[in-house]
Amino acid sequence: MTIAQQLATIDRLCSEEFPPEPGRSDVGFAGPGYHIAELATSGDFWEADGAAREETEEQYEADREGLSELLTGRWGRPDLLSLSSAFERATDGEEIPEPWGLLSSHVPDVHLWKPEGQDRWVALGISQWDSELPFQLLAVVTEVDPP
Repeated sequence: MTIAQQLATIDRLCSEEFPPEPGRSDVGFAGPGYHIAELATSGDFWEADGAAREETEEQYEADREGLSELLTGRWGRPDLLSLSSAFERATDGEEIPEPWGLLSSHVPDVHLWKPEGQDRWVALGISQWDSELPFQLLAVVTEVDPP
């Protein structure tokens, strides 16, 4: 997906209805009150060395920064939100509302905006479920306040 396609996806999700039940969507995953778009996905690292993984991680960080700069031009500077405390609270049995509960298990932090005049939050994060699995650049559009 090009950066223009990524921006178009975010724009579309900012106005699209949320589904009544969680499940796969045309760009990722969605549920009541949220959309999670998989903007880019790397290959896996089952056969890769540590340098390849580190290089891919750096590229995904750079891609997020570039997209974040464009969104900053629209909505101002983002808040940087760590999801580690939400993950710890979920591990201790607290129910964290979706999409934040799910995200906190594989996305360490997000760039977060609340566009003026909208009742939705927009977040960019980088996911990796495990060291051998792919990185994903994710965009999240949700009406659920961050934890």
